[in-house]
Amino acid sequence: MKKIAPKKAVLLGSLLITAGLLAAGPALAQATQSQATQSQAGSSKVVTLTVFMGSQQRPEIFQPLFDKFTKQNPNIRVKIEQGGATSEAQNQYLTTVLAARDPSLDIFLIDVVRPATFAAAGWAEPLDSYIPSKDQYVRAFLPGTIASATVNGKLYALPAFTDAQFLYYRRDLLAKYNASVPRTWDELTQTAARITKAEGGNLQGLNFQGAPIEGAVCNFLELLWSAGGNVNEVDSAQGQQGLGFLVNAVKTKLSPASSAEMKTDDSRQQFQAGNVLFGMNWSYAWAHFQGKSPDPTKVKGNVGVAKLPVFAKNSSSTCVGGWQWGVSSFGRNKAASVKLLQFMVSADAQREIAVKGAYLPVRRALYNDAAVVEANPHFKTLFTAVSSARSRPVTPAYPRVSEIIRSNVSAAVSGNKTVDAALKDMQQGLAPLLK
Repeated sequence: MKKIAPKKAVLLGSLLITAGLLAAGPALAQATQSQATQSQAGSSKVVTLTVFMGSQQRPEIFQPLFDKFTKQNPNIRVKIEQGGATSEAQNQYLTTVLAARDPSLDIFLIDVVRPATFAAAGWAEPLDSYIPSKDQYVRAFLPGTIASATVNGKLYALPAFTDAQFLYYRRDLLAKYNASVPRTWDELTQTAARITKAEGGNLQGLNFQGAPIEGAVCNFLELLWSAGGNVNEVDSAQGQQGLGFLVNAVKTKLSPASSAEMKTDDSRQQFQAGNVLFGMNWSYAWAHFQGKSPDPTKVKGNVGVAKLPVFAKNSSSTCVGGWQWGVSSFGRNKAASVKLLQFMVSADAQREIAVKGAYLPVRRALYNDAAVVEANPHFKTLFTAVSSARSRPVTPAYPRVSEIIRSNVSAAVSGNKTVDAALKDMQQGLAPLLK
């Protein structure tokens, strides 16, 4: 075989490669186009977000919003996983799943008192890096809702909807006796004494929650705050005034003897039955009083709602309630999850849950929104209270904090402990937890 000179070999090789490329042109172009299509498909990969929430949070109100979101974001699907009828049951399930670092959940709806616990455990993803100009973004929300979601300066949740405790009263009875809505606890006591005496029967002057539940924590804090006190110093003159008021209410028969066993829905049912003049309760009670309830109502059209009274000239305070959206630290779709959360707390979404579900919105501006106010005229009255609502202690140790407060409050209300002893025990238990 004749040996080819190096230069000719290079030239011949180049010609052969060129000819090969020309011959393969259509196939190569098709392969390149296929790779581009695959790359594009990869960037638009469909992800499914699993959202955990309880049945009591009424998933049927949120499903239409999830549907709207997926229509706007065709690459994201949303699946609801329901579990637990109570906050405690839901928390127990989430504790099991998240402690195992299970990535199956992307988003969870949790009680407003839980973000600090989830943050400390490493279960909730900090949201700051996902939200540009976070500090400016959160200004549109009610302050208490953001305070409850913030731990050590970082935002670990976004508020789904808010709540607070209010003073419900019988408008018809106040009108009958030409009485004003009380501004102070002393005024409430005097008005209640006059009207219950005149009405006779079993009419309660004031109904509150004294059972060892979260309602007792809030009722105590609200009295403590309205006396000018704070939770770091419960064994104080302000603590004496707050807890002493609840204890004396039972002793003087302003409140029923069963107050130490009174739970939140017991309070709602007794007011709804027409047996209460003034009652402390959450926003959910309003719809029940107006007849949207499985129980009959004797007070429809005769209920007023106001912010809680105060001692002397202090400011009215109420506990912030509601639920918060969190993103799992172990989920595989965190950016998409935050995108869904921001949609759910948008003005349009918040307007929809307010109008269709009577949920208290977390955005301040919506309390003057025409559609929201038309559907819920009482929201305008509630705004003053929810805008100044205060968070319960934001600490990973909150479950223990709650137990210490509620057990001592209930013991004092029942008469099993003196006010002095209950406050001293409360202070001793809380001090190391609230450093």
